[in-house]
Amino acid sequence: MPLTRPRSRRHSGAVPDPMQSRTNDFVIKIANVNGTGSASANGLLMKAIFRMGIPVVGKNFFPSNIQGLPTWFEIRVSREGYLARSGRVDIMVAMNAQTYTQDLADVSPGGYLLYDSTWPRDKQLVRDDITVVGIPLAQLVNTHFDNVRARILMKNVCYVGALAALLHIDMAVIKQLIKETFGDKEKLIAGNLKAIELGYNYAKEHCECPLPIRVEPMHATQDHIMVDGNTMAGLGCVYAGATVGAWYPITPSTSLMDAFKDFCERYRVDKTTGKHRYCIVQAEDELSAIGMVLGAAWNGARAFTPTSGPGISLMNEFIGFAYYAEIPAVLFDVQRVGPSTGMPTRTQQGDLLFCAYASHGDTRHVLLFPADPAECFQMAVTAFDLAERLQTPVFVMSDLDIGMNDWMVPKLKWDPGYVPDRGKVYSREQLESMQVFRRYIDSDGDGICYRTYPGVSAKGAYFTRGSGHNRYGGYTEDAAEYQDVLDRLRRKYDTAKLLVPEPVIRRKKGVKIAIVSLGSCDGAVHEALDVLAREGTEVNYLRVRAFPFNRQVEEFLDNHEHIFVVEQNRDAQLKSLLLLETSVEKHKLISILHYGGMPIDARCIVSGINNALAKGAAA
Repeated sequence: MPLTRPRSRRHSGAVPDPMQSRTNDFVIKIANVNGTGSASANGLLMKAIFRMGIPVVGKNFFPSNIQGLPTWFEIRVSREGYLARSGRVDIMVAMNAQTYTQDLADVSPGGYLLYDSTWPRDKQLVRDDITVVGIPLAQLVNTHFDNVRARILMKNVCYVGALAALLHIDMAVIKQLIKETFGDKEKLIAGNLKAIELGYNYAKEHCECPLPIRVEPMHATQDHIMVDGNTMAGLGCVYAGATVGAWYPITPSTSLMDAFKDFCERYRVDKTTGKHRYCIVQAEDELSAIGMVLGAAWNGARAFTPTSGPGISLMNEFIGFAYYAEIPAVLFDVQRVGPSTGMPTRTQQGDLLFCAYASHGDTRHVLLFPADPAECFQMAVTAFDLAERLQTPVFVMSDLDIGMNDWMVPKLKWDPGYVPDRGKVYSREQLESMQVFRRYIDSDGDGICYRTYPGVSAKGAYFTRGSGHNRYGGYTEDAAEYQDVLDRLRRKYDTAKLLVPEPVIRRKKGVKIAIVSLGSCDGAVHEALDVLAREGTEVNYLRVRAFPFNRQVEEFLDNHEHIFVVEQNRDAQLKSLLLLETSVEKHKLISILHYGGMPIDARCIVSGINNALAKGAAA
């Protein structure tokens, strides 16, 4: 059937006032220089808006060097609770002269540009369709702070104060956040409060306050927290019972192990003896890290490694070993732009095919796709259960946007009755009662064999090998015996389809157009669906949460005529997996791709669908 646009629906009601619609619905973008301490100031601004009960999300775009290059931070305020980038800039805080031309161009018509008017700006750098607000930030702080470093830091805090006046942000909330941040460090509290007041008072006296773009208190965040995905993944590892972590530092995954370490220091120390009940090892490289994880997991510990694409490259041989020797392991791939070392501080979903079939030979791995930090927590726990149940490596496929940016998510819930799924493990009593133990015998027909822990019983001993072995664990180069093992591993893959998390589906009866997506695309997809619905185009949606794909994915693909596959990579890797692993007809799948390294926004999806519909209608 040709791709055509559904008939548009007319909407009744008054057209909203554009100025009124900017209340609790705008984007602030702050341009600065890496290494000047702007991250703390920007976080303070975002958290203050969140504390006022207003949905908000922050995106940090920073260079991969230590300091000196341009950095930007976007804060989206959305009364509707949208968490993706909007694609517009309503207020630009231009603190970096090197990027002033670009920053000026990025402001949406009708928007505002705030700059440091201590120094005159180039007369050519003007626009008639925006409002320019000058605040002498450097002059204000230089008058009240003597230390050079303090002047650099406090200039950023000063623009937070100015924005508080311009946007009608509650100063009491900001002051409380400063006190919470610095605790009993009275000198730091006093200095930050002074800088805030300098900016606030100047804006109040010399500018229109508040602007038509402003905030008003809401009650939409009381059951939510703001947190990044790497922190939540680290916490999830603790709740899952992980006791061993090995890694080699790599952006953007290092903070995951940092978080795990911090949580372990609080919750995995014996209160009586003071001894650590965990082991964290910084290896000499990623190959060593995954080797340590496999050794610990083979001994019965729950073990993991966080890394990114270049690290997975180095781990490939050991990943294949774990698959074939059937050793559980959890790998967190916080994806970044590639190929090669790529752009370490930009986001992408470019490792899907790479991880699904990692290592040489015939392998198929379990992948989990969290959509936000809350699912990073939940899927960390799921990953360990699946790894031990299936006795295989499991990948949690996060990305830089989820891992390193602060997201607003519902408060976490935990089942106090949770019991880790350790899978098929023979106890000492079971081993002693049997005549002989065979490691790779599939007694249940699901492709999963029983294993043992080292030292439990001499009867449970076996030789672990990554070379050719038969169902008894013995070395073999016999074709039939080797194929027998590979066929069983394929059955285990089919069993995995029944165990992995089910997709999330948003569907209306009779709608034949759909979106299939995954991971951090989710927020942009939901916003795009709302935009399309207002335009009169209804679209169903399935968010894949795991690979291999289960029956629900197959049914959803079968029940739709045109399916837009939204993903953040150049080569349509999710689409490729769907074509390889399901029976979907190729002509049904239409790619919408976003791969420049910036998080996807709804405009990309809406325009992609509308263009395809228009072409289909024209044909």
